[in-house]
Amino acid sequence: MSTHKCFDRICGVMLAFALLLTVLFLNGGRLGISTASQAMGYQYRLFNASLVHSLDIVIDDWEGFLDTCENEDYALCSVVIDGEACQNVGIRAKGNTSLTQVASYGNDRYSFKIEFDHYDNGKTYYGLDKLSLNNIIQDNTYMKDYLCYQMISWAGANAPLCSYVYITVNGQKWGLYLAVEGIEEAFLQRNYGAGYGELYKPDSMSFGGGRGNGGQFNLDDWRNQDMEENTERPPFSGGGQEAPIPPDGAVPENAPEDSGGDGIPSEPFGEKGKSDFQDFPGSPPAGFSIDEMPENVPDDTGGASETREKLGDFGNFGGARGSGDVSLIYSDDEYSSYQNIFDNAKTPVSDQDKDRLIASLKQLNAGENLSEVVDVDQVIRYFVAHNFVCNFDSYTGSMIHNYYLYENEGQLSMLPWDYNLAFGGFMGAQDATALVNYPIDTPVSGGTVESRPMLAWIFSDETYTQLYHQVFAEFLANYFENGLFAQELDRIQAMISPYVEKDPTKFCSYEEFATGAAVLREFCLLRAKSVKGQLEGTISSTSSSQSQDSSSLVDASQIDVSAMGTMQNGGMPGISGKKDEQTAPTRPNDLSGEISGGFPASPGERTETRLPQGFSSEDEAPGSKAARPFSSEGWIVLGACFATLALGILSVFLYRKRA
Repeated sequence: MSTHKCFDRICGVMLAFALLLTVLFLNGGRLGISTASQAMGYQYRLFNASLVHSLDIVIDDWEGFLDTCENEDYALCSVVIDGEACQNVGIRAKGNTSLTQVASYGNDRYSFKIEFDHYDNGKTYYGLDKLSLNNIIQDNTYMKDYLCYQMISWAGANAPLCSYVYITVNGQKWGLYLAVEGIEEAFLQRNYGAGYGELYKPDSMSFGGGRGNGGQFNLDDWRNQDMEENTERPPFSGGGQEAPIPPDGAVPENAPEDSGGDGIPSEPFGEKGKSDFQDFPGSPPAGFSIDEMPENVPDDTGGASETREKLGDFGNFGGARGSGDVSLIYSDDEYSSYQNIFDNAKTPVSDQDKDRLIASLKQLNAGENLSEVVDVDQVIRYFVAHNFVCNFDSYTGSMIHNYYLYENEGQLSMLPWDYNLAFGGFMGAQDATALVNYPIDTPVSGGTVESRPMLAWIFSDETYTQLYHQVFAEFLANYFENGLFAQELDRIQAMISPYVEKDPTKFCSYEEFATGAAVLREFCLLRAKSVKGQLEGTISSTSSSQSQDSSSLVDASQIDVSAMGTMQNGGMPGISGKKDEQTAPTRPNDLSGEISGGFPASPGERTETRLPQGFSSEDEAPGSKAARPFSSEGWIVLGACFATLALGILSVFLYRKRA
């Protein structure tokens, strides 16, 4: 029998402690307690990249939906993913200029966005709230987007998951698409945990298309405008502390956070301050218009002739376009000066969030204590892969869009989006040698390095530049030199080839797909060879030095870049296609059949609809918030809480009984 005078107090403390642990576990997210990342069920299901998934869109009036796709209005539908049904979700067409491209091409093969929670807040597909279905326009290889996201992930930067899906509509064939994880709530939870920060998709109202992101964009007007540089970046003013020590070892799958470093010298950037595209071999001067170009112009790379046909529309890149805010240039402290950022916020933002972002941009542009406002490691890894793939429809191109800006406690990083025009596909680039050797230390087209502050700091200090070069070398070693890239491309090509061949709405022929894939393989291997030479110093890594001496450049003159797909062979309004005789694909017939009970019968090659266990038309979709599984760590913590609580109750019972 226990007679300790503090016995009751001890038992009370134990019970209170157990109760506190339980409350903390159940409400940790609200209290700011979160894991660094979170395992989501959808990444092991839909985004298993080892197979082509099936996705059936079940909708009452498909023809009516297609007729209104350019309005980007949501329609009610159900989707059946690999046999599992998700009812009452939202679908709309998506895209930037590709919306009008598809319509003008006489085709209905739009890209789509699926919102699982559009009509029922909290409904998800195993945790996934938003899904993009990319129509693979202007990409004869079918692999640009996929491989670019894979490269970014291999470089150690955060990127959306993706996989291939063969879409049917009411059971009838529609086509092979690329499913891409939406960069919204589920993506943020997967990469940053429940306590994630703020997300923006900066885009000028003049460009980009789509629900506020450039809906008024007109390509013909843009191409006829003088592309003079319209942004100026204030000079870096000096830093203070040492830059981070480059990491050793292989590039990890999830890159560690930067350990510090913010030293910025006060010296000017020198040659990096020049218009990079202007200095690039075979490129015209800033402000140059293709319409003013003579039939033959001298070649900067050795005196040979460059024809208008060879330069294509690349010659119209005189300078950066768009507002300074999408370039992440600091101007003042007024919210209105950054409307292209704040109006495109993807998470709720308060005035405090806006003030914090503006303060970070100010510090970034001043070059002061950079590690406080830049996730140094993530941003460098992002630009390593991004600068490899030569995507000029991006932050480093003249459109200055197609990226997400992530901010957490004042620290900024970049997230990738939309790479179907990578490998020189933007505006019909045709000089393969120029693209293969594109300089990694002056990677901006249509502007200057200084006009892109989120990139410029990398080249503002030798230590940062060395870190960038080291990560680039690791990326080449881990993805190209060991044969992984070639193996992955071959695997994907073999996997999707049967689906491309039977794709009734594809934008290219099967033969063009096979040719494009072969060219993509050769291009990337030559690009890796050139970048390796640039890192070792045998090939110049800046545009000005390449224009002065092109003798060491990797020869890629045998490559036809347009075979991979460009803006010119995707039905671009106002631009004639590469092959005038190409016939626009048409929509499959008989896609408006009756839907009984929300799901059609199983016709043709349709996989039989398999409702998840316990799923009915009134239940949550699979993986919804009501049905999300705990992680293994969560079960351990929960079990520990209950064990502690049970121990406390048992102790009270036993000692009370002895008393």
